[in-house]
Amino acid sequence: MDIKSAASDVARRLQQAGYTAYFAGGCVRDEVLGAAPHDYDIATSALPTDVQKVFPKTLAVGAHFGVILVMDHGHTFEVATFRSDHEYVDGRRPTAVTFSTPQEDASRRDFTINGMFYDPVAERMIDFVGGEADIHAKVLRAIGEPAARLREDKLRLLRAVRFAARFDYQIEPTTWEAMRTHAADIHAVSAERIREELMKILAHPHRVRGFDLLDQSGLLREILPEVEVLKGCEQPAQFHPEGDVFVHTRLMLELLPPDAPALLVLAVLLHDIGKPPTFRYHAHEDRIRFNGHDRVGAAMTEEVMERLRFSRADMDFVVEAVRQHMVYKDVQHMRTAKLKRFMAREGFREELELHRVDCLSSHGALDNYEFLQTKAEEFANEPLIPPPLITGRDLIALGWKPGPQFGPVLEAVQTAQLEGTLTTQEDALAWVQTHHTP
Repeated sequence: MDIKSAASDVARRLQQAGYTAYFAGGCVRDEVLGAAPHDYDIATSALPTDVQKVFPKTLAVGAHFGVILVMDHGHTFEVATFRSDHEYVDGRRPTAVTFSTPQEDASRRDFTINGMFYDPVAERMIDFVGGEADIHAKVLRAIGEPAARLREDKLRLLRAVRFAARFDYQIEPTTWEAMRTHAADIHAVSAERIREELMKILAHPHRVRGFDLLDQSGLLREILPEVEVLKGCEQPAQFHPEGDVFVHTRLMLELLPPDAPALLVLAVLLHDIGKPPTFRYHAHEDRIRFNGHDRVGAAMTEEVMERLRFSRADMDFVVEAVRQHMVYKDVQHMRTAKLKRFMAREGFREELELHRVDCLSSHGALDNYEFLQTKAEEFANEPLIPPPLITGRDLIALGWKPGPQFGPVLEAVQTAQLEGTLTTQEDALAWVQTHHTP
């Protein structure tokens, strides 16, 4: 049974047991939009204990908030009792809830587009908040008094940006003004939740709209002040005719393909954050320079990502992309061995895309990008880093004693292998015996 049919059956069985039961929230919104929901939430008049009596397989994950997971027909559904919320003291969750009516339940939700119900049995919409009209008008509007909704759950500041960008909606003026007024309240939200919402915004094809809303609302200044200060950081006009570092970074976001991975987008966003602290104007050259901005930016990127509680693997990927982004200007001068090692690194393909948009958004020259594309085709018939011709065991067989000297010798053999001057184990062993002594 597909997920919609299974969800409809859950609602039907609750209604047959004498309770009200509707689809609620995002699944209703998506249905109105003509999109297939990924999951279905159900709101009901049944209390958590009642829900557990109707269905044999349940899990009480949030019974004090009226939420029960129902496992049925191979799917899992969140079934929540209609409720109204008590005071929010932590900016995320109410101190307690009171089980209530569908209308009161709708009034405590975040935005009108997420506040609709649908009865799958009677096949009718229940819309107390005007969500369907706002969907057709392409408007994102807080339910009730916007400032109150945002104070209750401060993550809604970022969710508003994400929804408006995702659906390309205008944010209703009173809601927008409340967001601008309360932008600094985002600090009440955990770093993990901020990171999750930010990455969803960056991962979406409408990421530039999301970036602009973060900027214009003041949320960018609060979450990523290192990006905010790119504004007004001038660059040498001969290399960056497009304008300051902020303009350059935004142009790069525009040039990324719609399906760009979120970590690549983050690397683009952070790649030049080392420029403001390294800005120097050299009067004798009449030239702006940012010496070491890639190294400084990599260290700053690590601090940003630690602050937002990214995983070590994600940090390594983005920090490496920031650290390496200036190396691409030198690739045509690299020896073959160095170039192959450079191209064999994990993340090279994403870095190459960063380099492409970096060039297109500034001087426009793609000679290094095209050189690497050609080299990738040239090297495609064999591994960039082939299995080694010899190992430490071979050196021991030649009479060497294990020690720190193994590393440089094996690396020298690999370099010659990558250059094509050594091709067999016999050649490699003979080369070692000629050029090195134990």
